[in-house]
Amino acid sequence: MIPSRAYVVAFALLQAACAAKYSATGLVLKIDPAASIVTVSHDEVSRLMGAMVMPLPVKDAKSLSGVRPGDRVSFRLVVKKETTYIDRLKLLSAAPADQGLVMTPAASTLVPIGAPVPDFALTDQRGASIRLSDLRGRVVVVTFIYTRCPLPDYCPRMVANLAAVRDRFRARLGQDVTLLTVTFDPQYDTPERLAAYARLHNADVPGWHFLTGDGAGIKQVCEAFGVEYWPDSGLITHTLQTAVVDREGRLAAAVEGKDFTGRQIADLVQSVLDR
Repeated sequence: MIPSRAYVVAFALLQAACAAKYSATGLVLKIDPAASIVTVSHDEVSRLMGAMVMPLPVKDAKSLSGVRPGDRVSFRLVVKKETTYIDRLKLLSAAPADQGLVMTPAASTLVPIGAPVPDFALTDQRGASIRLSDLRGRVVVVTFIYTRCPLPDYCPRMVANLAAVRDRFRARLGQDVTLLTVTFDPQYDTPERLAAYARLHNADVPGWHFLTGDGAGIKQVCEAFGVEYWPDSGLITHTLQTAVVDREGRLAAAVEGKDFTGRQIADLVQSVLDR
């Protein structure tokens, strides 16, 4: 006996009703294209679970094309009786490398993920010279700020995010993990001013360096990490970029913008440490 059309439709609706679907956002930590799995440090998923790190299967492996560690994504999570998977994945923000974007005159290009970061040497808040190549063997987190930034959800948030990394890896700071906060206002941000700023934010700790230098040196570092900045009526207009460099000095991940948490950056650092 052939089922009626109404029965087939009703059965399909019943099957669909057995699958719960949840919208979520998160920060990509790792991609496994062969297994169609993305590991995400996700925000709280309403009515399902709190914020945590999860490796999640993706229904369509093609949706992982172009997704990289450090990308912020939104996704729909389908939860059935015996399986869970992502059936929709969308990039919310991504590092500008290889995206064909038109850059401002002050900008340059981010080194590709997996490529060596060009070496640089800058001066920290204690007057010490810090060279990137001397930090081989450690995972290095790099952010960019200027101390006169008046907006609490910009530069101060970048510092707060690194404070979360400091708190997670306090015992490993300066050994396995190093934090670098680079100013793009070197004329104002002298080592003395950076030291005062670090103290103000409880960030003047071993293994966390606030860096300045001459204009050319700062420009070189900003170009390597794809940071755009330019003066605007006495302030500095700038993009936000947080980068993670692996133990071999290669760019492991780049996170654009500010719509992520310090916990997610710490999760990203942990994923690079675990490689």
